[in-house]
Amino acid sequence: MTFMVLKARLKRRYIPVLRPRRGVLTDRAIRRAYLTGELWVEPFDAALVRPAALSLRLGREALTLVTTGPVDVADRSTHPELVPKEPDGRGRLVVEPGEVVLAPTLEKIGLSDNLVGLVDGISDYARLGISVVLCGQVSPGFGRHAGAVLTLEIVNHLRHPVLLYPGARICNLMLFASAGSELTYGEMPHNYSNDHMVVASRLADHVWHH
Repeated sequence: MTFMVLKARLKRRYIPVLRPRRGVLTDRAIRRAYLTGELWVEPFDAALVRPAALSLRLGREALTLVTTGPVDVADRSTHPELVPKEPDGRGRLVVEPGEVVLAPTLEKIGLSDNLVGLVDGISDYARLGISVVLCGQVSPGFGRHAGAVLTLEIVNHLRHPVLLYPGARICNLMLFASAGSELTYGEMPHNYSNDHMVVASRLADHVWHH
């Protein structure tokens, strides 16, 4: 029986994600969550399922944050400009020292109301002085309707450029089973739950003015 046939059969009879046990999903539970539709991943590669996480790959779009003066978080006109970064002649993403680059994951994901995610960089990159994720929480209901990319905030802490490869594994998504949320992330204002590409910060839409 092929993996896709098994998935189709299981979707016809709903199997919940290993409840009432709560906590991190291991490989078996991650595959089950995908098969039953509680976890939506496109494209899905079974080889990226780790012992307690799902690895995600670097997407092909990248933008650098460029400022021209002080940034007032409540004033959108002062926010950094998102400038597209073209790959080099070998298709690599070049991240300069101290540069902050926003890039999407190759995969679009969606979580049910009963899943919570935590995105983290992997040790291979951290040992090279590269931060991949600065904000890692993925709330219940993220991307539930049509899937959404996760935006990675990549920073080069070295004194020389770093060359990254789109399509390569770059971060891990840890998944946790929960009791379900009363309000899903997609129902909250100013969310990023339907993004299919990197978008600018929406902080100015809801920051408090004093």
